[in-house]
Amino acid sequence: MINSSNYKLKYLNSLSIVLCIQQWSSITPFQISSRPNTARASSNSILSLRATANGAITSDSGAVSTAKAKKKICIIGGGWGGWGAAKALCEATKEKDQHDYQIMLIDALPDPTGISPYLSKTGKPVEAGTRGFWKDYPNINDLTTNYLNLDENDIFTPFTNSSFYSPDGLEATAPVFSEVKFPSSLSSLPIPFLSELADQVVPPLPSPLGQIVATFPLFERIPLADRASMAGLLLATIDCLGGDEKVQAAYDKMNAHDLFVQFKLSDRLVEDFIKPTLLVGLFKPPEELSALVVMELLYYYALAHQDSFDVRWIKNGTVSSSLIAPLATELQNEYGLVVKGGCRVNEVSLSSGDDDGLLNANKVTYFDTTSKTTETIDDVDGVILALGCKGMENVVRTSPDLARLPVFSKAASLKGIDVISVRLWFDKVVPTRTPANVFSRFSELRGAGGTFFMLDQLQENNDDLWGGDETINKGSVVACDFYNAGALLSLSDEDIVKILTDELLPSAVSKFADAKVVDSWVAKYPGTVSWFSPGSFYSRPPLEGAGKNVLPNVKVAGDWVRMGEREHGAKGLCQERAYVSGIEAANSLMDSIGMENFPKHPVIQVREDEAQFKFGVELNNRVMKVLPRFWVR
Repeated sequence: MINSSNYKLKYLNSLSIVLCIQQWSSITPFQISSRPNTARASSNSILSLRATANGAITSDSGAVSTAKAKKKICIIGGGWGGWGAAKALCEATKEKDQHDYQIMLIDALPDPTGISPYLSKTGKPVEAGTRGFWKDYPNINDLTTNYLNLDENDIFTPFTNSSFYSPDGLEATAPVFSEVKFPSSLSSLPIPFLSELADQVVPPLPSPLGQIVATFPLFERIPLADRASMAGLLLATIDCLGGDEKVQAAYDKMNAHDLFVQFKLSDRLVEDFIKPTLLVGLFKPPEELSALVVMELLYYYALAHQDSFDVRWIKNGTVSSSLIAPLATELQNEYGLVVKGGCRVNEVSLSSGDDDGLLNANKVTYFDTTSKTTETIDDVDGVILALGCKGMENVVRTSPDLARLPVFSKAASLKGIDVISVRLWFDKVVPTRTPANVFSRFSELRGAGGTFFMLDQLQENNDDLWGGDETINKGSVVACDFYNAGALLSLSDEDIVKILTDELLPSAVSKFADAKVVDSWVAKYPGTVSWFSPGSFYSRPPLEGAGKNVLPNVKVAGDWVRMGEREHGAKGLCQERAYVSGIEAANSLMDSIGMENFPKHPVIQVREDEAQFKFGVELNNRVMKVLPRFWVR
């Protein structure tokens, strides 16, 4: 288990390089305060400094320093994309000359480092959303074990099953594909070879055969004929993901529901399994999702490697405390990273170069929620916008220079998805079939997707889940999340808790009716999660931003970016893709601002497609040269 107090101590020792730390990530609206276009020192500085014409630094007293002005790179946003960029830039600059560069990460969260825990009003640790870590997360896995030297068994749970519940009861169970066993009933067969297979782990099989074998006995209510109706959709997935950008853009214009109709998926399969999966995986129903992005998710479930969809969870604390905190501590203490928390970026200003006519970001203005002052970072050399849709909207809306560029104004026009996170502490332990669970078809959801996670099972009901409170009986701790939750946002916190405790949880697992809530926490996040709507592909920002020939020193990172030639195989897997996009944005920025010779951060690719998938893609591409894709526009 990560000891957060150790990180707090290290953090206090590094305060000399941290300028400010406090409030949420570019999610709330803010106002611009105009500032003179001159260098301004932090409010914590003793002297105000200004640059002279020859690059020397002078103080207000007139004393001259011959110190070389540092190159400044600002990373705006403290999610996985921001931290991936920070790691890549910190390592690269230290390889050359760390003292010539200042890498800054700016975020509106009070503490984007994760060192200070996010607590409920009663002092219990909470976080927005419960995030899984899939098998094909090679770069985050490498960060954990090889860079941070953490034991995966201390950070992550084993891979877990997930159950799908409807008003009719248990609908299906998603298996741990790598641990599927032959049925024990084989032991009663008189055939020696088969009887010996009983209870043995099934060896990896080619996809989708392996997935079919693994899931066959786990669909409790969905008939075989309905499950078989998915076959046509697998062919569409091969066509979509094996095609070029033009083909994928055609699928993007189509919503997933229309594609399901075209390929004759059964209503039962869609309503009872696919729709709830999309609501908790991509956070919208199929009629509101791009068919392209749905195909990317389906690929991992049915056409990648047999175990690609295996998922595990954080074993102790939160994602921030377990992974971001040790990474932030390392980058601050060893590489001099400056973290500005509680700072909402107001404006990114651009200038036009005298020699080449290219635009350049040269100034970042932000509001410090701690000191209640507006601060300016002048003479910026590079910017990485590691923002989600809401953060991008806020920054572009108050940055006229960025808004004039269509690539940023279109990105700012994309809307996000409403999310509600709930945590419930019960007086009794409630046993469940699996620790991760999905609500399906409940009218009480009001169109939302819903999940519930038994944190007492995933994290062994340790004292940290209860904020160290030893005075109460420790029952189950349940994290519930609602996605596409617009129809629930207007409800009071008490009403949301009541829907869970009186309706949803007891309908899924009857023993919840006997447990009482001793504490609760509800948080609402309107429009904060990326929505991959039909036709959104070309509005999603490219990693290169406006491009090397227009604005070379601004790059974009996040799970929603189009990575172009730097595209990574972790499509649809948000944490890994966001982290990799940050690394690649940093690598690209270095090539664009005179740091071509700096070492680039390596990126580990996901496993290669299996041979039968490659064959299917090749065969399909040949066929599509003579047959029209009548099912897409």
